[in-house]
Amino acid sequence: MAAPGEYFSVGSQVSCRTCQEQRLQGEVVAFDYPSKMLALKCPSSSGKPNHADILLINLQYVSEVNIINDRTETPPPLASLNVSKLANKARMEKEEKLSQAYAISAGVSLEGQQLFQTIHKTIKDCKWQEKNIVVMEEVVIAPPYQVENCKGKEGSALSHVRKIVEKHFRDVESQKVMQRSQVQPTQKESTLSS
Repeated sequence: MAAPGEYFSVGSQVSCRTCQEQRLQGEVVAFDYPSKMLALKCPSSSGKPNHADILLINLQYVSEVNIINDRTETPPPLASLNVSKLANKARMEKEEKLSQAYAISAGVSLEGQQLFQTIHKTIKDCKWQEKNIVVMEEVVIAPPYQVENCKGKEGSALSHVRKIVEKHFRDVESQKVMQRSQVQPTQKESTLSS
């Protein structure tokens, strides 16, 4: 654990041993003395270049900390944040959550909610109108949300949405088949052992 009055400079290389005897090593990106929280930047566990893992370590659960290379010069300035982009992303995520909450409160079936999510991944202009899914203000999908329930002006938008709906239900069915095939051998085994 960090000794009283001990601080870690941003950019320093440190090594920690957790209470589970795990050794963690990386570059200090942040340290909060009051809460004893240390943030380390480590090489990416995915192996992707230009990526890094950020570990948040509660120093109260660390038995040993060693400073490998102390950074004494002023760290480089933090990258600037695109606040408007972050605010826009937060607004969009809030709208998505409100849309999900609306669907649940309106009594939309689980299949309808799942289809909405599938469509929304491809076409952002997607919303609820009571229990109907409205896509690009051109296509309306009514319960039970099958291909034949897609209504709108014949054209590329309607055709595209129908293909998404068709693929969604094909994927759902293939997942069910896979799940059934994984369960059946277990049932046969239990019958044989009886």
